[in-house]
Amino acid sequence: MRNSFLFILIVALLIAIIGVFSIYSSTSQKIGQPWEDIYKRQLLWIAVGLIAYFLFAGFNYRRLWDATYFFYTVCVGFLALVSLLGIVRLGAQRWIKLGGFNFQPSEFAKLAVILFLARYFSRKSVEDISLLSGKFGVFRGLVLPFIFVALPMLLIIEQPDLGSGLIILLVFVFLLYLTQVRLKYIFTLVTLLIIPLPFAWHFLRDYQKQRLLVFVNPNIDPLGAGYTIIQSKIAIGSGGFFGKGWLSGTQSQLRFLPESHTDFIFATFAEEWGFFGSSVLIFLYYLIIRQGFIIAERTSDAFGKLLAYGITLLLTLQVCINISMNMGLAPVVGLPLPLLSYGGSSILVTFISLGILANIDRTRAVF
Repeated sequence: MRNSFLFILIVALLIAIIGVFSIYSSTSQKIGQPWEDIYKRQLLWIAVGLIAYFLFAGFNYRRLWDATYFFYTVCVGFLALVSLLGIVRLGAQRWIKLGGFNFQPSEFAKLAVILFLARYFSRKSVEDISLLSGKFGVFRGLVLPFIFVALPMLLIIEQPDLGSGLIILLVFVFLLYLTQVRLKYIFTLVTLLIIPLPFAWHFLRDYQKQRLLVFVNPNIDPLGAGYTIIQSKIAIGSGGFFGKGWLSGTQSQLRFLPESHTDFIFATFAEEWGFFGSSVLIFLYYLIIRQGFIIAERTSDAFGKLLAYGITLLLTLQVCINISMNMGLAPVVGLPLPLLSYGGSSILVTFISLGILANIDRTRAVF
């Protein structure tokens, strides 16, 4: 498809609607006004996200070049503000209350880092934006950008949100490769990150250590740290091929599965729609991800190419890690499933990112 606007919009909207049905199902048996309104709030965020999608799809992405450093600075400022004014939930301080909504700066910081790296490794000229990294040495090609990536990453990990912090780091490493930074620099960075890993254990919080131990063997604490992942695997396995049907999942309906509308919504969906439904959902994600890589490949503008790659990699990593986490194939790190999990910040940032993707393809067609 030459113009990706409608294709991305339709697929993203399908996933978001599936998410609303899953959120309603996972919260319908919970008593209280907040639970009764939660799917309505998700619908509101989807509507806001769609407006953002249309705005950014029609807004020339090259204008983001001038706003990149400002956006990065604002996001870092909000991340620092979280530690002072942030709302604490389940032991994590990740949100700032704005009016009647909770705003999660880390979701916006992911996009800010991608924008920053896309601009940093590009050079603007009168006619186009070309790749600049080939002229960089080790300091400008590796050390300096890593400092700018490490700042929001460490602020996010301190919240604590280890999953989002690691996602930012992985996107950075992948973009280093795509920007043609010398491979010896990349190998040096990866080596320097791997060497201290055994010692990092001593700096982890107790619950993070428990999650890693439970990943190896969930049965060491079946009623504590291992409870959620055990219930998640039971939900996915009990769905069978076609599932139990909407509003018929026992693990979520009977409240055995914690966070069934956020981090573990895939388990809720898989129990009700089975292997067949899960395959359809994963295929929808594949369609968007594939389209993102196609857009990146056929875009000649270096800024747009890196931006498209970064957005697509971010979406890919979040989908893969969340689903793997639900299946017990990755440690529990608290990452939402884009467009499906409940969460206004995640929905809004995802639609903004997809709008930018659509505009990159549209602008490429114009030039």
